[in-house]
Amino acid sequence: MKSIAVVCGGYSKESVISLRSAEQIASVIESDYSAYTVLITKDSWNAKIGDKMYPIDRNDFTFNLDGKKISFDAVFMAIHGTPGEDGMLQSYFDMLNIPYTTCSAFVSALTFNKFACKVFLKEYDILTADAILLRRNTPVQVQELENRFGYPMFVKPNNGGSSFGVTKVKTRNDLQPAIDRAFAEDTEVIIEPFIKGGEYTCGVFKTDKESIVFPPTEIVSKNEFFDVEAKYTPGMSEEITPARLPASQIKNCQELTSKIYDLLGCTGVVRIDYLMQSGKFYFMEINTVPGMSRESIIPKQTVVYGLPLKELYIKQINDALSRKK
Repeated sequence: MKSIAVVCGGYSKESVISLRSAEQIASVIESDYSAYTVLITKDSWNAKIGDKMYPIDRNDFTFNLDGKKISFDAVFMAIHGTPGEDGMLQSYFDMLNIPYTTCSAFVSALTFNKFACKVFLKEYDILTADAILLRRNTPVQVQELENRFGYPMFVKPNNGGSSFGVTKVKTRNDLQPAIDRAFAEDTEVIIEPFIKGGEYTCGVFKTDKESIVFPPTEIVSKNEFFDVEAKYTPGMSEEITPARLPASQIKNCQELTSKIYDLLGCTGVVRIDYLMQSGKFYFMEINTVPGMSRESIIPKQTVVYGLPLKELYIKQINDALSRKK
């Protein structure tokens, strides 16, 4: 039986969500694999079995269980944010020749950087909102931002996939506090104009043998936008799958999602977020380690698509194993 490490935790505020994803994944695949939850924090790496922790040897990503050395055939990545979504762990596993279920180290790093990903996709005429990148200690040209974007505008951390540190800025007085809030989460900040329109997200998974594009989900937030509260508090948003769109627009969303996946060279399951204005989809960002808890969007899209969740997970593991060098 193959041994699978379901890697979770991480260094971001999304670590709690990561643990929920890992619990779901491990419980679904445990009858088909020897599944071990591996919890990674800044302070320690441990295989978690029940209430006991077994230290991971980072030299070869193994641990000792009752005198037996346990190694892994593949990694099922469930860390949202750094170091599991930004290419750091992918590089580590590449060096150890341990396959994983996500995009490559390079693609993970590129897609984790919102500004760089937008610049890349613009070269292929993918619609996306205009943006300005700020680094720490960069003077803020308020008048330039106002002339270019107007109000409201969005200020967010550049690296990461969550809504932590994101602010919808409506006045000049709110701009600098929003920038400070974003810098508290990251060393880079991205500022974008407000695009008025519906919010949609679409999952996709491709292998050498098949292409699965899930039905898009329409996100209706009870707040002004899909912020942290709306994303993680029950009842604060509706996630409607399939989206309430004409069949032609559903198809457009799926085709765009498939195209972006290929342009970026993605592997594994990813989810791409959009805003739709005047019937056109604007790329917002891509999640290369989307949530897999029972409340998450991809599992819900999988159900509507008609694919058992267990089958999706097995497909991901088999795909990772097929890529082993």
